[in-house]
Amino acid sequence: MEDKDIIALYWARSEEALRVTAEKYGAYCAAIIRRILGDSRDGEECLNDTWLGAWNAMPPQKPVHLPPFLGRIARNIALDRRDYNTAQMRGSGGFDAVLEELAECVGGGGTEEDFDLRRLGEAISGYLDTVSPASRLVFLRRYWYCDPVAEIALRYGFSQGKVKSLLHRARQGLRAYLEKEGYDL
Repeated sequence: MEDKDIIALYWARSEEALRVTAEKYGAYCAAIIRRILGDSRDGEECLNDTWLGAWNAMPPQKPVHLPPFLGRIARNIALDRRDYNTAQMRGSGGFDAVLEELAECVGGGGTEEDFDLRRLGEAISGYLDTVSPASRLVFLRRYWYCDPVAEIALRYGFSQGKVKSLLHRARQGLRAYLEKEGYDL
């Protein structure tokens, strides 16, 4: 079934939309959740919450591209669950490594209140518009989807060393870009 047809099912409030979405995008969203939470029993609950989030968002939203729309919902739900789990001292899975890498760019010592997150997101998007397509893809796979370096290398046919180098240069470039944009890092 085409994405536009799935979206039409949501707008018609047909429960068939949930079944088709889970069938077509379940593995995609589960992978995003698993990379953030690790091997957690919370993954299935987060996946179900993703479908509920999509149900509640459509209407009024009518996404142009369904996979990133669902991925954003899944990612946000998993991040919320991760925050809850770490507050409860239950551990955080492998997501900490990704956060530590980015901390060198955005000043990892601060809290979310230190930044206007929307402005920061726009600045990061602006920076990604200035880099090569390969660097952009590698950056997004690592820091949005939380893919391991080995998996990114395999996906794009790069060596792991090349992926690490691209990520290192991207973080350095991002830091310089953010400083130029007025962020005090």
